[in-house]
Amino acid sequence: MQNRFIDLYSDTKTKPSPGMRKAMAEAEVGDEQKMEDPTVNRLRERVCELLGTEDAVFLPSGTMANQIAIRVHCRPGDEVMADKTAHIINSEGGGPAANASVMIRTIDGTAGVFTGEQLKASLRDPASRYNPRSRLVSIENTSNGGFGTAWPLATMQGVAEVARAAGVSLHMDGARLANACVKSGTKARDYAACVDSLWLDYTKGLGAPVGATLAGSKAFIQESWRHKQMMGGSMRQSGVIAAAALYALEHNWDRLAEDHDNARHLSEGLANIKGIAIDVPRMQTNLVFFEVTKPGWTAQRLVDACKERGVGLGANTASRLRAVTHLDVGRKDIDVALKTISDVLAA
Repeated sequence: MQNRFIDLYSDTKTKPSPGMRKAMAEAEVGDEQKMEDPTVNRLRERVCELLGTEDAVFLPSGTMANQIAIRVHCRPGDEVMADKTAHIINSEGGGPAANASVMIRTIDGTAGVFTGEQLKASLRDPASRYNPRSRLVSIENTSNGGFGTAWPLATMQGVAEVARAAGVSLHMDGARLANACVKSGTKARDYAACVDSLWLDYTKGLGAPVGATLAGSKAFIQESWRHKQMMGGSMRQSGVIAAAALYALEHNWDRLAEDHDNARHLSEGLANIKGIAIDVPRMQTNLVFFEVTKPGWTAQRLVDACKERGVGLGANTASRLRAVTHLDVGRKDIDVALKTISDVLAA
């Protein structure tokens, strides 16, 4: 077993750095619900500047941001359109149905990315009383279920053009928006200009312990505050965690390129291991998906065997695994992980 556990299960495994902890300890705080927390207010202003939006609200999680956005944009019985791999469909516990009473229509995109033409083909006839009403399009950037693919800006603009012509709102799940920006070279505000609402997460590659910011128009955010209250999202003196988010935006955004480089190194190394199959060019950012092909082996068996030897991985299906690079994992750790996986399968 390795002396240090190398956790590639998710980028949510990141822990606050000493500099981030110092910023948290020294944060000015106040009652966030009363708009009296100066650190939260600075974060909201910083996000609006970054995204080019009118207003923003700080939330405990990105999943809550998605759920609030769906409730604000939709009415019971409405339909949300999203790629079949979307987080709101597969990883939020049925929240859209439970919290907003909406239906979801899946789009069969490529690596989590769909086109304006595909969206147009999915839109319901607004004159029909029999169809659910097409109300919202949800875009996930990067696409978790789509191998960490960053949306091309032109493709997103094409989706936005179709949606706006049909009077349908757009929302962006920005769990890894920073990764998309760094990978594609697209400014966050250019992505944001395509949608009516979006959120930015701090707990993944940016390395903060908690929190996300939902952004949009003043009217949208005013209504979002109401739903935040309904869902129990009040945080009071939350400047302590907002300080971590501010530190993350200032210090950890550009360094995501290092995670992408490490993920490519990991992908290329996995391709050379007997008993592993991986499509290296599909791995764009910090998410690495691969298959165990050795007879008698399953993804969970490989996860368990590697964990015993000090390397954390995740099993997505019976044969598919996911490894995620992040700021707490360096190049030497990747090399150790590769050797561990190779040794396990060769034993």
